[in-house]
Amino acid sequence: MALSAIPKILVTGKNGQVGFELQRSLAVLGEVIAVDREECDLGNPDAIRELVQRIRPDIIVNPAAHTAVDKAESEIELATALNATAPQVFAEEAAKLGALLIHYSTDYVFDGRKDGWYSETDTPNPQSVYGKTKLAGELAVAAANPRHLIFRTSWVFGAHGGNFLKTMLRLMQQRDALSVIHDQYGAPTSASLLADVTAQIIAQYLRSEKQDEFAYGTYHLVAAGETSWHGYASKINELAALQGYTLKVAAKDIQAIPATDYPLPAPRPANSRLNTQKLQAAFGLVLPNWQQGVQQVMTLLKQS
Repeated sequence: MALSAIPKILVTGKNGQVGFELQRSLAVLGEVIAVDREECDLGNPDAIRELVQRIRPDIIVNPAAHTAVDKAESEIELATALNATAPQVFAEEAAKLGALLIHYSTDYVFDGRKDGWYSETDTPNPQSVYGKTKLAGELAVAAANPRHLIFRTSWVFGAHGGNFLKTMLRLMQQRDALSVIHDQYGAPTSASLLADVTAQIIAQYLRSEKQDEFAYGTYHLVAAGETSWHGYASKINELAALQGYTLKVAAKDIQAIPATDYPLPAPRPANSRLNTQKLQAAFGLVLPNWQQGVQQVMTLLKQS
């Protein structure tokens, strides 16, 4: 399909953390049509097909997912519908149009037992329903549409929506002490970074004279650096104090605990560190350190 003079970009999950930011970052690249569950039930394959056939987008960007990791353990059917079946249907419909599909996946496709950073060539071994359904979605997308980009990310946060950063900030103003896990590692990644990188890569795609030869495939996309949940909470506390938040909790009041002291229905990867060299080399991008995104979001929250 030849690209429209003004490309049509369909974005799902418009009220989610990433979907919200995508509407901002993609607005300069074309006509953005953003939908939520009220406008298209992603649990209904026929509704997805009707949506894509009606809009006939040049690009589909799909951040929508069942992201309630613990609930997914008991909502297997719903998690499968949203995380595996829906991406497959989007990929099939995109393929009919010759459209690009961008889909987001997760560090949970790995078991977290590797020493060091996971690369795209490492074998997935998900340990939770969430991870298993997200991996199924990846495989379905890759099989159904050669024109796909899959971005695996981790520890997503933003000024919009619920996340660890906002929860910690609230609890630090309410409680006298906190206990936070110290033996799980990853890179907190802002929704705005995901949206901005997506926009950069779409811009390259739109400029490409040989789209059949574009660098399609699976990529790791997270902020640079690494920390633990305890290190992340400590940075939030440090920045909150600098920005003038009234806090009950000081750094010394944040206790480091092992994950075994905080059992949850779904197992979390102990190691969520994702190597991003492939993405940076393919698209000529530099990914900023995770602390930068945390500071930006906390500044926005303080101003709001």
